[in-house]
Amino acid sequence: MSVIGPDFISLQVSNLEGSAEFYQNYLGLVRSQAGPPHAVVFETKPIAFALRDLIPGTELGSGTQPGLGVALWLHAPDTQEIHDKLIAAGVKITSAPIDGPFGRTFTFADPDGYLVTLHSKA
Repeated sequence: MSVIGPDFISLQVSNLEGSAEFYQNYLGLVRSQAGPPHAVVFETKPIAFALRDLIPGTELGSGTQPGLGVALWLHAPDTQEIHDKLIAAGVKITSAPIDGPFGRTFTFADPDGYLVTLHSKA
């Protein structure tokens, strides 16, 4: 018996509704009707992506950045359009767009400081 691969990804956030609105408004993610009251699950494929309230005892501001050492990449065919929308909103871009083996790629910091990379080629 072996693990097949990732099936669900969730980020703990300091402001559930604020972060959910960020991901909806700037990345175009759509909320799923499924999910517990302490989380927002999005309709992403093939892997479910969600945001959840902080687990008691977790302090996101206690380290240099949340999720340090974890790479979170999301596929978005229109990465440049999303990049431009994020720039216009004053969102911190940590790696400028480049064209490479994964298509148009860039990285930004979400409201809690998680680094998220968007790439245009699946």
